[in-house]
Amino acid sequence: MADILENPRGGCVLAGIASVLEAMHRICPIYHSGPGCCMQTTASEQGQSGHKSSCFVSGVSIPSSNMLEREVVFGGIEKLKTTVQGSIDIIDADAYFILTGCTAGIIGDDVSVIAEQFREEGYPVYAIDSPGFVGDSNLGYEIVWTQFIKDVIEQSEVRDEKLVNIFGIIPYHDPFWSGNLEEIKRLLEALGLKVNTFYTGHQGIEDVKKCSKAALNLIINPWLFKGNAEKFEKKFGVPSLRIDGLPVGASDTTAFLRKLAKTLNDNAGREIVPQSVLEAVIEKEEDYVYSYLEQAIGALSWKRFAIAGEANIAIGLTRYLANDYSFSPVLAIITDPVKNSEDKERIVKQITDLEYARPPKVIFLTDQYEINKALMEEEEDISLIMGSSNEREAALKREVQYLYTSFPMNERLIFNRSYAGYRGSLTFTEDLYDNL
Repeated sequence: MADILENPRGGCVLAGIASVLEAMHRICPIYHSGPGCCMQTTASEQGQSGHKSSCFVSGVSIPSSNMLEREVVFGGIEKLKTTVQGSIDIIDADAYFILTGCTAGIIGDDVSVIAEQFREEGYPVYAIDSPGFVGDSNLGYEIVWTQFIKDVIEQSEVRDEKLVNIFGIIPYHDPFWSGNLEEIKRLLEALGLKVNTFYTGHQGIEDVKKCSKAALNLIINPWLFKGNAEKFEKKFGVPSLRIDGLPVGASDTTAFLRKLAKTLNDNAGREIVPQSVLEAVIEKEEDYVYSYLEQAIGALSWKRFAIAGEANIAIGLTRYLANDYSFSPVLAIITDPVKNSEDKERIVKQITDLEYARPPKVIFLTDQYEINKALMEEEEDISLIMGSSNEREAALKREVQYLYTSFPMNERLIFNRSYAGYRGSLTFTEDLYDNL
């Protein structure tokens, strides 16, 4: 029997699929669903991610077949055909993706046949047959890339030894996704690398098609994208490197850059990233960060903190505050729907393997009632709570400082703000001080 959750974080799998596609440049989703799905899926994902939504198509502007009783009884394929053709006529996109809602999934309309017919006519139309009831929005990210690997990415005979694909940072489900990807790209480009983020700098379907040229898939996430990485390597021969959590601050970002450079060099059997370049970048970036931090010594009082949020940000912020800023972690609540025990062990290891602090208690909860209960019933003293809009109530009741750091987030407008890397850690520290 399915679980009943209070305040689930995000929407159905359709919401996740649509948000991932809409984060790319000039891609148009086409819903084969009932009326209302477009607005509701946008509201459940993009609408709770720092008030930033797609500037191409989103919400009520998404084309939809708007299935009603007639389509449920007689099938909606003919109506879908006219919807797809109308979308092509009106919206000048580089690619169109037919997405199925629950109604289409229940009656079994074969949308892949429609997409294939349009491709035979020369139109870039694809189908993702995954109705909303299949899972949550996290799964949507993986389903999109499963379809890309199957139908969109082209086989390349040439390998670009300096090209890296970045995966694991989910658009909108991480409110800081744009800024985090931009900061990581900035650092990799400083090493002389080329980077596919797929969601920044107007990257779109052409970048997806050509991404099999990459020398490495960089997965910045402790549990997502495992099956996709295996499929990608099997089909295109591109190996993967997993970073178990968002690198935040000098310590973890330096370790991340060294690990990345070593992997690229080892895979190629020669120096793709020269040691001299690597060390020069690290020295410059660490000096930049520490020169600012030393100006604020004593500005922030010592804190004992709890954090609730997705594993990526919980790992990154906990490790930064414990290892680089001398705060004491008390409780970490991972809100991702992590099922695999090995994934849970990996997450716990990253959060508890700290240099300068006692390991916090780590628990996995997705129900908001249970999350609030854990925060309220924590017996150890806490003076700071970090989390989503949902945890603010617990912070108010405990009368402690609160900072919005994870999805869902309705109280802040976020464009390219970043907590990742060297410079992102300075932004995060400023936010802590602003909210004292």
